[in-house]
Amino acid sequence: MPSHSPAGAIGRRRALGQALHAISYEVLPFRNTEESVLAHVPRTVPLTITTTEAKGLAPTIDLAVRLTGHGYSAAPHLAARLVRDKQQLTDIVARLREAGVEEVFVIGGDAPEPAGAFPDALSLLEALHAAGHHFRRIGIGGYPEGHGSIGRELIDRAIEQKSRYATHVITQLCFDAATTIAWAGRLRERGVDLPVRVGLPGAVTRQKLIRISAGLGLGQSARFLNKQQNLLWRFFLPGGYSPNRLVERLAPHVAEPGGPLAGFHFFTFNELDKTESWRRRMLERAR
Repeated sequence: MPSHSPAGAIGRRRALGQALHAISYEVLPFRNTEESVLAHVPRTVPLTITTTEAKGLAPTIDLAVRLTGHGYSAAPHLAARLVRDKQQLTDIVARLREAGVEEVFVIGGDAPEPAGAFPDALSLLEALHAAGHHFRRIGIGGYPEGHGSIGRELIDRAIEQKSRYATHVITQLCFDAATTIAWAGRLRERGVDLPVRVGLPGAVTRQKLIRISAGLGLGQSARFLNKQQNLLWRFFLPGGYSPNRLVERLAPHVAEPGGPLAGFHFFTFNELDKTESWRRRMLERAR
């Protein structure tokens, strides 16, 4: 049936509604983050909490513990290059277990040099597995457009190795729906059948992006801006950035039964009010 038919329109709206219920939000562990989450985010929306080289792991772990206490599913980013040794990792896991935190997102991290025993995400995942962790869900990163400093074959082999210890993948930002869909298909062909959440910015203003990047600290901010050049030029176009088009293009694939795309992961940059208000408006459109 043609896509412009009434039945086709109904199918697209249904897919959009399903996709916008299969979401998670990423937040930054800043001073007012907890208050903003409580004010604007339903407890049915899972959260991940970033970690930065400038602030270290402590604010991320602290916020995950507090938000879990408020009834959220809150997954801290565990940046391998910020973990000193197995003892520190054991202490972190023990604290998260005591607080009821059941999910983590394991990354290598952007620190130029590892703080100790874990140079990359795989080494941390292997240590967690060997220690017999309690986590029900472990996320790892995916790179639909590749990685700026690692070749495609190496990054693809790394995700294969990490997938043995993970339950899902969250992608880095990619603004081309076809690229993301093709990458997820190639992942399946390589035998990685983990569900994929597609990472994309929420309803974020250019002013907020500038404030966030400045607040990360000079070195961290420079690396962030360098990695997100594709994001930046979109924000500085007339009218700025809107998630609508990318979400609408990806939604049918997210809603497809048995497909690799399992949901959206919104990088909110702590614009939680705007992002959640935008999602609710889109859900109204889907009805």
